[in-house]
Order: sequence, then structure tokens, then C-alpha cells
Amino acid sequence: MHSWTDTLRFAFQPVVNLTTGAVAALEILARPETGDVLAEARRDPGVDVRLAGAAVRAAARRETLLPLHVNVFAGTLADLGGLPTLYDAVRETGRMPWEVTVDVCPPYAHVPPRALLEAVSTLRGQGFRVCADGVGDGDLPLRLLTDMAPELVKLDASLLARPAAVRAMRTLCDGLGALLAVEGVETETQCAAARAAGAQLAQGELLAPPARVPATDVYVPVRSPDAVPVSRPGPSVREFVRPAALLPATASAGQVRALLTGAPEVSGVLLVDRAGVPVRSVHRSRFLLSMSGRYGHALYADRPAARLGDPPRTVGADATAWEVLDVVADGGRARTSDDVAVVDGSGRCVGVVRLADLVRALAESRVEEAAGLNPLTRLPGSDAITGEVDRRIADGRAFALSWLDVDHFKQVNDGAGFAAGDELIRGVGRALQRAAGGPSGGRPAAVGTMCVGHIGGDDFLVLGDPDGLAPLAASVLDAPWSAGGRPVTLSLATVVCEPGSVVDHREAAACLAPLKKAAKALHGASWVVGRAGMPGHEVRRGSEPVAPTGPGTAPVGHGPAETAGCVVVETGQD
Repeated sequence: MHSWTDTLRFAFQPVVNLTTGAVAALEILARPETGDVLAEARRDPGVDVRLAGAAVRAAARRETLLPLHVNVFAGTLADLGGLPTLYDAVRETGRMPWEVTVDVCPPYAHVPPRALLEAVSTLRGQGFRVCADGVGDGDLPLRLLTDMAPELVKLDASLLARPAAVRAMRTLCDGLGALLAVEGVETETQCAAARAAGAQLAQGELLAPPARVPATDVYVPVRSPDAVPVSRPGPSVREFVRPAALLPATASAGQVRALLTGAPEVSGVLLVDRAGVPVRSVHRSRFLLSMSGRYGHALYADRPAARLGDPPRTVGADATAWEVLDVVADGGRARTSDDVAVVDGSGRCVGVVRLADLVRALAESRVEEAAGLNPLTRLPGSDAITGEVDRRIADGRAFALSWLDVDHFKQVNDGAGFAAGDELIRGVGRALQRAAGGPSGGRPAAVGTMCVGHIGGDDFLVLGDPDGLAPLAASVLDAPWSAGGRPVTLSLATVVCEPGSVVDHREAAACLAPLKKAAKALHGASWVVGRAGMPGHEVRRGSEPVAPTGPGTAPVGHGPAETAGCVVVETGQD
């Protein structure tokens, strides 16, 4: 027996959900009074796995219901081919393996990748969840990370100084079906950066330091009112998952009552089978009301709690918040406040979602989106488009950014009146929305990968894939536009950005500016296309202007749009 076992203590640090502000799990950290047990565990896989088992037993003594995170070195996993002794420790404490996440820690150097992946597969077969720890500050190869397909990725806070890298990791996590956490958060600036980059979870001294007693209250800074939220096609249910209170399906009503009375923060209990699949849902208020009625305790205390439960309402871990609301709406008014169980691909419960969290977050999202809408067209402003540009750059995707406006719009307003000008702008906005696939509902109007924004006055931005340019141009440039009976033409400028050609939305906008100037210099409805990082541009519509020959000639309304048939003009300005 190693001497450190007698003096070993453990500390608990919360893993905090940045959306709900709730504690999602507890990481158990070894705190030996003497010696360096971590160095010994790194050298000796047997010590490492015994340390993990001791951590689980320490959590059991604290009687915490929260999911747990225990740390194991990558080399330990590869050498042992799994963690059978950890599995035994979890079972001995009355826990289920899927309530425990194994944080796989660096170093990965000299760890056989095949042996590690086989061990990770064994862990999952036992029911454990897997986290890739220390990403960004360790030596985990990207290919090995994707092969591991962890349920959670923990980034070092030092990576927050490189937001493009964090956004790229969020995109990778979305593809893997994983959550993204940032550890080591010490300042409110770091917390705001983690949120802005798309992290869903965080740990650090700012939120709650490691402590001998599991923390129930944590500090989560209020989101800044001017913070631009990460735009996603419907928030993922993973952002709202809370730990579930689980009991075996055979639990008695007395056992459920004891759990509920001892944990006032628990809103309900899920009864699960041996595989962790929810079979009944026990709502706190309805259950306690039944137990407190006349003869209630005598009738139910020793009987199965399942008799006082309801069929569980479940959603997959890949569901969106809107899909959860659909499940709640279909469940009847009596169960509106019931928790919704979130299950993985095997049907095992990974947590619950509360309706109040969803409603609050979605309402805040709507307010933020509405604040950024142009009051004339109800389209988002430039922030929504530029944010999506930066995400595509981080993802390494090609894209086309277009700038469209009305030719000589001031003269349109002066000649036809501002009401006619406003109606023209609304019409152009509707045409762009139709080209993008329909009303935006407060988000960048989009179908597939096309987004539309109104940045003010008669200026619009359109972001899409390069192969969608021709239909977009045809939909707006071929239409007969007029204001107060006066014919009007539009100008369109597009910059195509291949992966690596621009570093951010500012550089893309700088490439677009001279193209807009070139399009405005053409006669009739015009369209100019350039490529970021390459000289020259291509004139796809419009022609060189002809000098006026008669008195009273106005620059507004030159007649039908003219096509110049792919004339290449070398300008050197791009």
C-alpha cells in the first residue's frame, strides 16, 4: 500500500453550464498532503486507476447527486485497455457508469493510438463517457481527437486569446456531437470570450474554485447586453442539459420521497432500467402531493414509485431547443412543468432539460435578435452577416460575399419622395429574402448557406456559396424596379473568397469595396465579380456608361438592364 493513500484528500470543482448558470458536473481533483501522487500516477497505471476509484468513493461520501469527472492519463488507458477497477468502484458506490465522465489527460506522446482507441471503446462499452482534456495546451493530435469522438472537449483558457481557433473547435465539436468546455477561466473577460466563441461549459476560479465540499452556488457573469450571440440554426438541447436525479426502476415511493426531501433543488426523478434508459418520470409536486394526502404514506411508501410516475418525455441529444418545445406542447397542460429527459444514441439518460431554462434563453435570443433588425425591412444588420463570415473562415469554407444597392438612391428619394423610396427598399429586401428561401424571422434569412442582411439605407449584404451566385443575381437584377413610376436599376458587387484567402470579415469587406465602386461606374443593372487575393474583376452585367447627349438627361432609369457577357477588366485594385 502506498503511503500517499493515508493522507490523500480530494477537492471538487464545478463544471458550469454557461447558458443556464447551473452546475453540470463536478470534477474530482486529487490533493495529497505530502508527495507528488500525480507524478507517480503518470509513471504507474495501477496507481492512476486506483486514484480514479478513490475519487469516486470520495464523491460518494459527500452524497452528491451530480455527475462526476475523474482524470486518467492517456497512457494508463492504453496500458490497461480499459478501467475495470474504476467500473467496480462506481458500482460499489451505487452510481451508474454513465454518470461518470473519464477525462483523458495528456501527454499523448509515445501512447500507441490503436491501443488508446480500443481502450476508449471499452470504456464506452462499460457505459462511461469520455472527455478529451487539456486540448490546446497539450499534445493531442487532431486526427486522434476526431478518432476518439469524445462526448466533451476541454480547452485550455490560454486558447481564448485566439478566438478563431476556439470557434473552429466549436465547429469540430458540433460535427462530433460533443460539447465544448473551457477550463482555467479566471476573469470575466475570459468568460465573455468563451461565450462569444461558442463554448457551452466552463471551469475556473472565477466561477468556483476547487473546494473540499462540493459547491452548490457558482458565480456566472451576466451576459453583456451588447454581446453578439453565436448564430446557430436553433440552439442545441446540449446547451440546456442539467444533471438528472436517477433511481432504479424498482425504487420504492419511500426512496423517491427521501431523495426529494433531501434535495430541494431536484424538480423530478427519472426511474431508469439497468441500462440507464428512462422508464418512468416522477414529478416533484405531483408526487409529494400524493404522498402527503390522507393515508398517502401508508398506501404508497413501500410500493413501487413507478405507480406514481408518468411515461417519460425524451429527446435525443442532437435535438434543438425548438424540438423540446414541441415535445412539451404535445404532452398536455398538466405536464408542462415536467422535466424532459435527454437521451443518447443508446437511449440512456444523459440529463434533463427544464422548460424555464428554454423559455428564458429563447426569449433573450429573440430580444437580442430584434435589437439588431433593421426597422424598415426586418432584416438583420451587418453583425449577423460578419459573424457568419468569420465562422466560415474559421471552418475553412469557400464563400461569396455580395453588396447590393439602388443606383442613385438619393435622387430616387428626391424625385419620388421618401415613402416611395422606403417601399422600394422593402421590395428589394423581400426579393432578397425570397432568393434566400423565405422570411428570416429575426435571423439572417437563409436556406442552406445563404444569408441576407440590411446594413442601412439602400445597402444590403448577401452571404452564400459561390455556386449560388447566378440565381441570386437573376432574381434581383432581372426584376423591373421602379419608385413613383420612375424606373430604377440595382448594382451588385461580389467577392469570392476561397479558403485561406482572407483572415476575417474586415479583410473580406476591404476586398469588396473596390468591386462595389466598379459596379456603380457601369450603366444599367450591373454585376461585378472579383476574387480575394487576385487582381482584376469580371463584369457579368452592365456596360460602360455613355455620356448624356440631350438636356435634362437624368442618371436615374437608364432602361432595361444590359448584359456585357463576361468582360474581364484588369484594375489591379482588388
